[in-house]
Parts: sequence; C-alpha cells; structure tokens
Amino acid sequence: MAGDAEFDGSAAMLSQDLLADLFDLAEPQPKYRRLLEECPVLRPADGMVVVSSRSAADSVLRQSTDYRAGGIVNLGNTRPLIPLSIDPPDHRTYRKILDPLFTPKKMEAMEADITARVNRFIDAFVDRGACHFTDELAVPFPSSVFLGLMGLPWEELPTFLRLKDGILRPGGDSDDAEERMRIQNETGQEIYAYFNAILDERAGQPRDDILTELLNAEVDGDRLTREEVLDICFLFLIAGLDTVTDSLTCFYAFLAQHPTHRARMSEDPQVIPKAVEELLRWETPVTSVFRGALADGDLEGCPYKAGDIMSVSLGAANLDPAVIEDPFEVDFDRATNPHIAFGGGIHRCLGSHLARRELRVTLREWHRRIPDYELAPGIELRFPMGLRSVENLQLVW
Repeated sequence: MAGDAEFDGSAAMLSQDLLADLFDLAEPQPKYRRLLEECPVLRPADGMVVVSSRSAADSVLRQSTDYRAGGIVNLGNTRPLIPLSIDPPDHRTYRKILDPLFTPKKMEAMEADITARVNRFIDAFVDRGACHFTDELAVPFPSSVFLGLMGLPWEELPTFLRLKDGILRPGGDSDDAEERMRIQNETGQEIYAYFNAILDERAGQPRDDILTELLNAEVDGDRLTREEVLDICFLFLIAGLDTVTDSLTCFYAFLAQHPTHRARMSEDPQVIPKAVEELLRWETPVTSVFRGALADGDLEGCPYKAGDIMSVSLGAANLDPAVIEDPFEVDFDRATNPHIAFGGGIHRCLGSHLARRELRVTLREWHRRIPDYELAPGIELRFPMGLRSVENLQLVW
C-alpha cells in the first residue's frame, strides 16, 4: 500500500496506527512485518515519508544526488557533523582522510586492548553472580575503548559518559523540550572546548593516537582545519559510543531469553562473528536514518515533494523477505547476511569495523567466563525511545 495512501481514509488510519506502534521498541519485529506487508513506502503526512522495503531503502541511501544528509541532524552541534552531515562532493574528501583510520587491519591491531578493557569490567562483577549489565558493562565499555583510541587515560571515562548523555539523553526522563535543548546546546559547547584543549596538547606533544593523526592528515596537500577536526571529534563522541552500548544491551537481552542461541556462543566460539551479524540484523539498534528529498519524485509508487524527510527504517529493511530468507528466524548459520544495520551508500557507518570488533570480543570473553546466565527474576525490560536499547538489563548466573 503506497502511492496515494495518505489520501485514503483507511490507509491513513493504518499508517498512523503503525507509526505510533513504532515508538514502542520492546518488540518491533512484528510491526516491521506489517510495514513491509501493508505499506512499504508511505507518506503519512506532509513532509514525511516512511521507507521500509529494502529496495526503497537502498534507493534512498545510495542516491546521494537525489537525497541529502546535511541539515537534518541537530544534536547541540553548531556546525555540520563530519562526515555524517556532509554531502558530495566534500563528503568524499573527508572519507579519504577518515576511512584509513578505521580499516579492519587497524581495528584488528586494537584486539588486545579491547580484550583487556572488557575483562576489566567483567572482573568487577563476575564473582558476584549478577550485574546490572547496562550500567556496569554496556555503557562504560565502548567509551573506554575510545579513550584508548584517542590516547586518553581511564580517569577521563566519567567525563566521556557525562558529555555523551548530555547530548543523547539531555535532562534524563524530562519531557521539557526547551530544557532538554538547553542542556544539549550547553553540552555541545563543552564538547568543542574539551577536544580543543586536548588538540592543543597534541599539537605541542604528538602521540600515537587518532587525534594526532587527524591533526596531521592530508588530502591533496591540504590539512584539516581545527574546526573540521573538532566536528569529527564531536561525531566520534556521540556516534561511536552509544550505538555499541545499545547493540550490547539488545544482544544480551535476546541471548538471556534464548538458551539455545546462548549455548552456541559458549560451545562454539567460532560462530560469534556470524552471530554478531545476525543479531545486528535482527535487533538493528539504529532503527532509522534520515535523508532529505532534493526534488519532487516518486519512490515505488509513492509520490513525495522536495524537502520531505525520508525516514528509512533500517529495522524493517533488515527483515525484508525479498533479500533475507526466513527473515523472522534468528539463524547464526546464515550463508549470507546482507543487512544494513550500519546504513548504506556513501554515508555507511565509518566505525563499523570497530563496532564489530567490540561486539565480537565482548561476546567471546563474556561467554568464556560466564557461559550460562538469564534475566534477573522479576525484571521487566524497559526500551526507551530513540535508538533501540535496554536501559535496565540485569543478569544473573
């Protein structure tokens, strides 16, 4: 159901019902199925198009001449986030600088450091027989990895976590939009100042870390300006930390409730890389990404207008039976798994290789030390709005 769906009364009611349901992230897969079956591309209201089918998602994500990424994300930043909010032709220049910093080979070189960091957190609770997984591992661990990547000491971990939350969770559970925006904007200025001071130190005393590499990086003989480096650091802080946290909470919530899949991790660690891909597909913590239409057009029978925001549901696209066989089964032995949990096209996630490394190492080390676990008795998992995550995951063993 697409095309003129917004003008059909019953379709409009269906679309509003579906969109309201999508804000409940506890079990989104049945809702994604409805989107795929009943309205794979839908313009439920002026200014918004919801894209669910994989073919339509690929069209939006890969056609940078028809859809823009710039000017959509506002998270307390005063300038565009590099490279997330940069469109061609400048986007290619930035990726030429940044992609070599996050190659699989470079991330493999971090294996020992990532392993040591995750075990440091597990050490703190393994003998207790229980943990608040979200607070004690999923939240601090990715930030600690970035400390190593940036050459910063462990003591900076509370600062990283506070700045991240000030952008992504301003005001906690407050529904005061004005107050949340104030906190977000103030935190944004603090992030710029925080990294600017560190970059001043690196300019005087270079180190073997990514911040020094950014200061010295060149493309076609030109170096990045200080503002450009700060814009990259801003994105690193908010994009590189929370998505791994969210993935870990979703992964472990699933595994704690599915003993057969959990046992595979302990009995056959070789399955972990494929299990990571399958859980990324099934859980898809970054549920949607957004693009702006540059001109009037038509997407698989659904007309849209210049300026419309295209909400691409990565979660639904990852369950499209046109691409994935038996998409509503979690299968760690899939021969192929072309999911788009990291997005697609030129703006595909810069840190995907690092994220995969963190997820694989965590699953390997955890199941080596804690092979059998379950949800804490009586716990009712809470999935907040935004990125898909479990804010109160508690495990016992």
